[in-house]
Order: sequence, then C-alpha cells, then structure tokens
Amino acid sequence: MDWITGLSRAIDYIEENLTYDIDYSQAAKRAYSSSYHFQRVFSILCGYTLGEYIRKRRLTLAGNDLKNADNKVIDVALKYGYENPDSFSRAFTNFHGVNPSAARENGSVLKSFSRLHLKLSLEGGNTMNYRIEEKEAQIYTGYARHFDGAPGNRWEQEREFFCNTRANQYLLQGMAQDCTAIYNIITNIDDSGYDFYIAALLPCYMREHIEDNSVLGKEDAKRFEMIEIPKTAYAVFETEKAKYPTMLHMELHRQIITEWLPSSGYELAGGAEITLTHWYKNPRSEERFIELWLPVIKK
Repeated sequence: MDWITGLSRAIDYIEENLTYDIDYSQAAKRAYSSSYHFQRVFSILCGYTLGEYIRKRRLTLAGNDLKNADNKVIDVALKYGYENPDSFSRAFTNFHGVNPSAARENGSVLKSFSRLHLKLSLEGGNTMNYRIEEKEAQIYTGYARHFDGAPGNRWEQEREFFCNTRANQYLLQGMAQDCTAIYNIITNIDDSGYDFYIAALLPCYMREHIEDNSVLGKEDAKRFEMIEIPKTAYAVFETEKAKYPTMLHMELHRQIITEWLPSSGYELAGGAEITLTHWYKNPRSEERFIELWLPVIKK
C-alpha cells in the first residue's frame, strides 16, 4: 500500500503548491522514491509528464481566476509562475483556445483539467515471467528523433517515424549481426520529451567502416550515429508471441509498472530503456515477440 499512499501524498503536495515553486525531489520524497523513478512512473501511468500535469492544472486555475473574479492578467500570470504577460498569454491561449482577456467575456468557453485522484482497485492475479540481467556495455548504431510528451504516449509519433525512414532501416538490417532484431532506445527523458532511436547491433568491423566512410560513403554515413549504453542492470520482460506484438508491448509496459514494480524491491533507474523486437519473416511471422529492458536499481 506504500506506493498508493506515496503517490497520493505527492499529488497532494503538488496541488497545495501550484502557486509556488514545485520541487520535484520533494514530490518524489513523498512518494518514497527517487525523483527520476517518480517522474518515469508518473508519465507511464498517466500518459503525460509531471510538468504537463502541473502546467495544465495551473492554467485551469488561472482560467477560473479570470472568469470568476476581477483579477488583472499580470497578477494571475505572476500567481501561477509566469514571469511576463506575453508568455502567460501564449500558454493560456494554447491551452484554452482563447486569450486571457477573452476569458472574461460572457459565454467564453474554457477548458478544465481536473486534479488526479487515486482509487484503490483490485488488479493483478497475472503471472509475469521476468529476469534481472546485468547487460554489458554496448555500442549501437542508429538514428534518432526527439519526441514530445511522455514515452508512454508516443504511438502516433513512433508510427510516423518508422514509416518515413524505411531506407535507413533497410541499411541497418543489411549490416546488422541479426537482421531480424530491431532495437528501439529511449534516452534523455525530461519534461520536454525524449530521444527515440531506431538502432541495430553491428559487428565491430562494420561499425568501424561506417565511421571511416568505407562502407556507406560519407553522405550515407551521416544518417547514423553511435549510441553508447554503459553496463546496466535491467528487468527484462517478453510479450507473448504474435504476428503483430507492438500493442502487446504497450500493455506489458503498463502491467509492469502497475503490478510488478510496486512489490518487486526495485525502482526505475536513470538510463536507456531498450526495446528489442524479434521480427521474423514468413513462415515464422506468428513467432514474433518483443523484449522490454527496463533499467532498475534495488530500493
């Protein structure tokens, strides 16, 4: 029950301090976890980052202040952490669809983003196979795009990225140690978003030849970069085998966070999250599955 109580305490702290500076480490402390672990679990569970939650709650309350009282825009802006009226006006308009002055008008429509409330419900009763494995340092070859929002809410961005970079994927598969293995690596997660890589493990000689332009040539070699992942302890899970296991992976991710993690004795660690898709061709297409590697440390 500690993790439920902790999350509730953290949300209470945030709500009580929406008109003040919010210290993420203090919120995490109330959730009995590290700042990184708290922010990652929050984004996975909610589908938006902690920063997005705070911003939307503040803009909701700012709308109420302008709608229901004779407050000056500058005073409301300062109250909710905006240093000048212009930045407040942009954020307010992006969220509500009307500018702060128009919010006062009779009949104007504003948005309301409600606070989070945790409800206890019975979940689990499922069998999950996992292993804790220390993965040696690896150097991957791939290419990245910076995605907005939280990693748990990325399906549209991911699909567009995959569909528009087929040529890069074919080149990687042709050079890879295992052409059926597709690696996705998530790094540099913060409130603004995260970096998402499509990558492969290449033989050492192939990787060296890419760097000296002797395999692809100078221009094509520019498409790729080397991603160095240090030695890390991971909790490793696998989806069931299916022709299209992508959606199974998303559900497995949620299940790990809500069912396995709270009682595991581990918490999420800073570091790269790795997804390994085994994409077999016919006649083995029904045997495809995804491995999810989550960096963890003991509590």
